[in-house]
Amino acid sequence: MGKRQRYRIPMNSSLPQHFLQIILEAIEMTKKKILIIHTGGTISMSEDASTGAVVPTEKNPMTDKTNELFELADIIVEEPFHLPSPHITPVEMLVLRDLIDKHYQTGKIDGAVITHGTDTLEETAYFLDLTLQAPIPVIVTGAMRSSNEIGSDGLYNLIASLRVAVSSEAMNKGVLVVLNDEIHTAENCTKTHTSNVSTFQSPQYGPIGIVTKRGVLFHHSPLTKESYQISDVSKKVVLVKAHAGMDSSLLMAIKDLQMDGVVIEALGQGNLPPAAAVGVQSLIEANIPVVLVSRCFNGIAQDVYGYEGGGKQLKELGVIFSNGLNGQKARLKLLIALTLTDEMEHIERLFQV
Repeated sequence: MGKRQRYRIPMNSSLPQHFLQIILEAIEMTKKKILIIHTGGTISMSEDASTGAVVPTEKNPMTDKTNELFELADIIVEEPFHLPSPHITPVEMLVLRDLIDKHYQTGKIDGAVITHGTDTLEETAYFLDLTLQAPIPVIVTGAMRSSNEIGSDGLYNLIASLRVAVSSEAMNKGVLVVLNDEIHTAENCTKTHTSNVSTFQSPQYGPIGIVTKRGVLFHHSPLTKESYQISDVSKKVVLVKAHAGMDSSLLMAIKDLQMDGVVIEALGQGNLPPAAAVGVQSLIEANIPVVLVSRCFNGIAQDVYGYEGGGKQLKELGVIFSNGLNGQKARLKLLIALTLTDEMEHIERLFQV
């Protein structure tokens, strides 16, 4: 557990020293207890001066810098693994869920901040959003520049995230993503740029709040909150992107590989080339659920078009249309749904939330 930041009493105060000490100790008792979980990623890496490569360091530099945060909260630090985010799987995501739950159930924490690589940050954030029960603020953050690069944004984002985590306004808003002074929901945010520090955006919806020098400001709140109890992430769900001239060969191979579910990033509002629709039908006949999202940046996939391969035909075949998720998040939700049930109607209802 992290140590407390001790306050010093001004020697020129007109109040008795023992009275001031009582006040300051009371202030310390009200400081929020925040769990900081370091998982790796660019935020914990350094640039090699000789090669220019950004690589993991022997020791996470964010662990050392955590001492600078004690004025904001009582801090507990955990580092369950140290991985670049392309190495993180739902197994590690479940470890994070269990770690936060453990600290919350024992009454040790008022919130949590996770430092994470940005490549799969939105997926970990969304997985936690779907599986955490606690109402406390849980913030996921990262960095686009490594710890020793000019303009490194890691420590700044960590401090901003901690400020959000101790804010009472952040309660009951689900898992949040905080970078570059913006607060986004886990459901809507996505990485939009390969290297820019403002990479995380929420297309169509925008951030739900901002972090300023004077405080944390929320300007709207999520309307719904989903929460599912799972203890297993072994279901195999594949993500496929539709394209002009797509046929059924890949979908047939997926069927032969006995995958548990398929998510397709479809064209436009939810359409596929006619030759691909044959493979979709074959998957559904094999009781493999197929979830459709749009490959477009904005908008929602819907069963609008009635031509061959169009959304209406796909809906009639039994395709499940997702309510606005991108492909990578729909894949995680289908994985979770399949852990809960194998009934198509139940899975479809989960995707309408």
